[in-house]
Amino acid sequence: MQRIALAEDLSFSRIIHGMWRLSEWNLSKEQRLELIEKVMDSGISSFDHADIYGGYLCEELFGEALSLKPQLREKMEIITKCGIVLQSENRPSHRSHHYNTSKEHIISSVEQSLTSLKTDYIDLLLIHRPDPLMNPEEVAEAFDQLLNEGKVRHFGVSNFKRSQLKMLETYVAQPLITNQIELNPFNLENFEDGTLDLCLEAQIPPMAWSPLAGGEIFTSSNEKATRLRAALEEIGQEIGAQALDEVLYTWLLTHPSSIMPIVGSGKMERIQSAVNSLKLQMTPHQWFHIYQASLGHDVP
Repeated sequence: MQRIALAEDLSFSRIIHGMWRLSEWNLSKEQRLELIEKVMDSGISSFDHADIYGGYLCEELFGEALSLKPQLREKMEIITKCGIVLQSENRPSHRSHHYNTSKEHIISSVEQSLTSLKTDYIDLLLIHRPDPLMNPEEVAEAFDQLLNEGKVRHFGVSNFKRSQLKMLETYVAQPLITNQIELNPFNLENFEDGTLDLCLEAQIPPMAWSPLAGGEIFTSSNEKATRLRAALEEIGQEIGAQALDEVLYTWLLTHPSSIMPIVGSGKMERIQSAVNSLKLQMTPHQWFHIYQASLGHDVP
């Protein structure tokens, strides 16, 4: 498995396994451990979490499985996110859906994540969403404390636009080593608004959530999805892909910013499709054929 260096002492597997839907897979503790081991056997060592996933349950479900074989922890990288507040029966004190990036909330969120995940440290902590009320000085203080206490090794952001990331960079002492953003050919926003340009400029490889556009490319009958499916099928035949999702992953992997797709599936065949895409190659002609199918017109 190809690895992407984010810092001198941290690298991720090029494909990342996302745990957003872990609570929906209805797996026993033993089955969860079996899935983790199969994922790692495929070459994927990096696991993406957030405190809110599964109504604040997914980290705990992962930690329960990990507790069955704690020696796996040193062979994996754990990413988690904080900053979104959701109403949930598991968080009865939460009164509404909002953002909270205060020092107190960041630190308490990390401490809860450590307990849930059954680990002493987080490899990478991300601020989950830009917060209109963010006090960057408090974020910087939280990062300093978490790093000094050995609870978090590295920091980054998620869903931040160029100006938002640049602003936070001026306050925090630690480098922001990634931006987790939506990237797929159905939604080109981050390709076109300077978000990926900043990743290249700052040499921070991005993580891609929803690399398959939530399945819309496969299931929607609208004109855009229909165009994309036709293009993906054509290019898939040319590059030897076995499925359309392999073409979508290859399209992302071709970009020079070293995109790391997050595969949010509990099915090994879907996970293996992402791994298989690492063996495929796409020419600029083929990449732009898919890009222009999304646009609905030729590039200027």
